[in-house]
Amino acid sequence: MRTTAPVLLVALGALAAVASCGSGGAGGDPDTVKVAYQRSTDNKVRHMDDFLAAVKKQFEKEHPGKKLQLLPIQASENDYAAKIQQMMRSARTAPDVVREDTFRIESDVTSGYLRPLDDKLAAWPSWARFLPAAKESARAEDGRTYGVPDGTDTRGLWFDKALFAKAGLPADWAPHTWKDVLDAARTLKAKVPGVVPLNVYTGKAAGEAATMQGFEMLLYGTGPDPLYDPKAKKWVTGSKGFRDSLDFVRTVFAEKLGPAPSDALDPNVSTVVAGDWLPHGRLAIALDGSWLGKTWQPQGAAPWPQWPQVMGRAAFPTQGGRAPGRVSMSGGWSWAIGAKSAKADLAWQVIETLQTTANATAWTVRDAQIAVRDDVAASSAYRTALPGTDFFTELVRDTHHRPALPVYPQVSAAIQEAMEAVTTGDADAATAARRYDARLKEIVGAAGVITR
Repeated sequence: MRTTAPVLLVALGALAAVASCGSGGAGGDPDTVKVAYQRSTDNKVRHMDDFLAAVKKQFEKEHPGKKLQLLPIQASENDYAAKIQQMMRSARTAPDVVREDTFRIESDVTSGYLRPLDDKLAAWPSWARFLPAAKESARAEDGRTYGVPDGTDTRGLWFDKALFAKAGLPADWAPHTWKDVLDAARTLKAKVPGVVPLNVYTGKAAGEAATMQGFEMLLYGTGPDPLYDPKAKKWVTGSKGFRDSLDFVRTVFAEKLGPAPSDALDPNVSTVVAGDWLPHGRLAIALDGSWLGKTWQPQGAAPWPQWPQVMGRAAFPTQGGRAPGRVSMSGGWSWAIGAKSAKADLAWQVIETLQTTANATAWTVRDAQIAVRDDVAASSAYRTALPGTDFFTELVRDTHHRPALPVYPQVSAAIQEAMEAVTTGDADAATAARRYDARLKEIVGAAGVITR
């Protein structure tokens, strides 16, 4: 998403303010901990600001003489990452505690920006509460852990039960294979004209939504060939699963089961899906994320009081129904300590305050996150916060994570190009896959790939 000029100025202003103070994580007041985090570009959304204001008050009360300095950076995710990396290069501007996308941990570790937390975690009883997948998401290739996750997300199928009823499809729809999904879309196209049967994010304009919510939801349900082989430490080329995943996307658009390619390739398509097509009954099935319900809450971006009654949920199936029968992808954010911080002990105490059971629950509920701790997941406040929470929490058991490697953004862009080619009809799946393989070798080198 392109950052608007006013938002970019706010982000740059925040960075300038940090630099001008003349003290960062490695210097300055030894009793002040600087906490950097992303502020939403939507000025109506202040979940993190409000949460951290309460944590600041609690921390300063429980630690007399100590202070939290909150450093919000209002920017898109990519721009936020760029600003944080710029700050962490210098001891003068580096934050002590930083909100870190787990997807970017490996890259920032490689750059020397983050401090390993294993010594702190070993003495922290609450670490045993975290789910194994959450722990893994914050672990770098060197085997050390660099962040404490504070939530995750999962993905599945959202479907309009009213449109399903018109098409004669069941309200408890539970597809077992890709064919079941496509057949439901074909039925909707035939019996409910004028409605988009199925949306799968695709192409360069949709960005990471296309790769993660579209392609990888398909690929990780095809079998043993993922994008990256962690044992061989090589990226995979030539896999049948990759071609089959592209062919699913090709089928959706070739059979006109999805939106018009011009709409599918609109950079704002995800906003349109959540704020227009679904609330107004224009889309029957959406392959999308656990967070959609937050959009439709009274305080959300597109309030829709009827959504709990209208929208159904189903797990996205594996290709032919092979075990475990469903697939999901997950991301998430974490709290990390900057490598240049001279106040690691005090910074860790801030993270402990952020992650008390009460605070972890409050944040998970406030931001409609999926719990990564067993005590949060078991709480009634979490379970009853949003319809569908139980469903999306269960998907964590069968979820996958992106290869969190420095070259992944380039690989993701190559996937988006392949998806766009089959969406527009510029290439069939086999041709688009060959182009991807060639591009992958350019990105990582011939020695960096393994052919299946």
